[in-house]
Formats: sequence, C-alpha cells, structure tokens
Amino acid sequence: MDSKFKKEQSFLKAQKRVKEIKGFYTHLTIYCIIISVIVFVNLRFEPHFHWFWFSAIGWGTGLFFHWLKVFGFNLIGLGKNWEERKIKKIMEEDI
Repeated sequence: MDSKFKKEQSFLKAQKRVKEIKGFYTHLTIYCIIISVIVFVNLRFEPHFHWFWFSAIGWGTGLFFHWLKVFGFNLIGLGKNWEERKIKKIMEEDI
C-alpha cells in the first residue's frame, strides 16, 4: 500500500509541475501576442514616441518572475529539491 501511495504522490506532484509549466508557456504566448499588437499600434499611430517600452518592460518583469518561479530557482539550485535536502540535513544534524 505504501508503494501505491508513493506512486500517487509522484503522479500528483508531476501533474502539478506540468500545470505550472503550461501556465508559464501560456503567459509567454499571450505576452508575445499582446506586446506585438501594442508595438504595432504605437508605431502606426504615434511613431515619434515609443511608449510600448513601458508595457514591454513592465510585463516582461512579471514574466521573468513567473519564469523564475517555474524554472529559475531549480536552475540556480534553490528549488523544492533544495528545500527537501536541507530539511533532511538539518534533521540528521539534530540526531
């Protein structure tokens, strides 16, 4: 029964991870489409002032933090695995 529970936990964890990755790629796709429209509108109707940069940089910052949450912390070694390893290490030190 313990093996079945572990498999189910692994499945749920993987399912959550896939949902997070899908959410990031959806965010990225919408960003690319909307910023392209904003750039077009800006350059078409007001080419002397490039105000689209405010939207691109602001939303891009949010997109960067979304990426950092989904992929970035794992790349720099501070993701969930790090937390689990650190907890195990601290528990072993206390024994």
